[in-house]
Amino acid sequence: MTAKPAVAIIDYGAGNLRSAAKAFERMGAEIGLKPEQIVVTDRPEVVLSAERVVLPGDGAFADCKTSIQALPGMMDALTEAVKVNARPFFGICIGMQLMATEGLEHGHHAGFGWVPGVVDRLAPDDRRLKIPHMGWNNLSIRHHHPVLGHARSGEHAYFVHSYALQVERGEDLVATADYGGPVTAIVARDNLFGTQFHPEKSQAFGLSLIAGFLRWRP
Repeated sequence: MTAKPAVAIIDYGAGNLRSAAKAFERMGAEIGLKPEQIVVTDRPEVVLSAERVVLPGDGAFADCKTSIQALPGMMDALTEAVKVNARPFFGICIGMQLMATEGLEHGHHAGFGWVPGVVDRLAPDDRRLKIPHMGWNNLSIRHHHPVLGHARSGEHAYFVHSYALQVERGEDLVATADYGGPVTAIVARDNLFGTQFHPEKSQAFGLSLIAGFLRWRP
C-alpha cells in the first residue's frame, strides 16, 4: 500500500462490512477522502498505519474475540494503534461490546478492557419485550460528545442485539435507549467511541455520526 489509509475497517469474518464501508466512503467523500482511503482489511500492518480504526461486529462476544485473535498480529496491532498511538477508534455493535472488561455471553470472557464494564444479557422490565432487541429506538443523550455534532435526544437508531454493555463509569456513557429500562447505546472515553446500534443502518443520524467520527480530533 502506497499511502496511509484514512480509515481501516477490520475484517475478521464478522460484521456487515460492505454496508459499513459504503457508509464510511459516502461520508468520507464529503470531507475530501477518496474511496481507496477507506480500507477493509485483515492485515495488522494496515491497521497499524491507519489514521482511524473501525471495528464492526455481529454474532457472539467470545466468537468475535476469538476471530480477531486468530488473525496473526491483529490484536497487537489493534492495541498499539488505539491504546499506544491513540488513533480514533469506532466500535460498532459487538465491536463496541469488545471494548468492555468482560462479556457474559455463554460464559465469562475477557474483553479488551478499554472501557470498564460488563456485557450482560438484556433483561427488560416488561417481559413482553422480545430478545433480541431488534428495530428502531429513540436515544436519550446523557452528555455531549464531539462525534454527536448537533444531535439531540430523540434521534432514531437501528438495534439488533441480545446483550448490552453495563459501564462502571457514568462519564463513559454518552447515550441510552429505552427497552424495558435504560440500555447502553453509545459509549466514549478518550479516543474511543462505540455504538451498540448500527450507524450504517441508522439513516441520516447514523451517517452524521460517521461524519462526526471522521472529523473528530480527540
